[in-house]
Amino acid sequence: MNQLTTWLLVFLRASAMLSIFPIFSTVNFPVQLRVALGALLSALVSVTLPPTELPPDMLGLVGLMAMEIGAGLLIGFASRMVFYAVEIGASIIGIEIGLSMPTGVLPGMDHPSNATGDLMYYLAAMIWLSLDMHHWMILAFQKTYAFLPIGSAHLIAKPLMGEILAQTSNIFIVALQLAAPQMAVAFIILLIFSTLGRAIPQMNVFRESLSVRPLIGLSVFGLTMQLTSQHIINYMRHLPNDMLRVAQLLRAG
Repeated sequence: MNQLTTWLLVFLRASAMLSIFPIFSTVNFPVQLRVALGALLSALVSVTLPPTELPPDMLGLVGLMAMEIGAGLLIGFASRMVFYAVEIGASIIGIEIGLSMPTGVLPGMDHPSNATGDLMYYLAAMIWLSLDMHHWMILAFQKTYAFLPIGSAHLIAKPLMGEILAQTSNIFIVALQLAAPQMAVAFIILLIFSTLGRAIPQMNVFRESLSVRPLIGLSVFGLTMQLTSQHIINYMRHLPNDMLRVAQLLRAG
């Protein structure tokens, strides 16, 4: 009975994490497969853990289950940071090169995205899978129990909130690094057309720039794709450690 309880609590943490986990949390990923993956992961992890003592009352059991779900959500949130950074960076790029208007729903997502957002999402997804980051993150999930045993989480803690805020602010730094080449080129184009507008008052600067900005912006976007990929890779390599850091702070609180 205690081993079954351990499996159930691990399943709650794993399912909560997978509900936010990159790729596995997309709309077109079957919920049944996600639940089956959570059950398999919990079965593999629970056998390595000692049996869990049940709380004496139902209220304590519900509180323990809620604690594990909250821990799983926070760990999953840390694992998805890179995709948040990519979405923000793609939005900035779309605005700078003039491709923010033609929006559509990205396959697998439930919110509108522009053309650059689609390209950046698929780029990040391919890098994430090619680097086997899903394996490293699942391994990191198993290691979280060394730092955060079942029932030891403190969801409200100043060090944890500080870490979450620090990771969230880092999203904007990475997004600006991804969009920096396009922002620089857009500034140069704006400066050139502003000068031309002063020199040639009869010239319709706004109309002429509408065709130049996407052309040059997409050219720079393609030429800097390798640099963009390197920024994404550098950020992804820190994600397993970020998950373990969140687990440590959950217990430290």
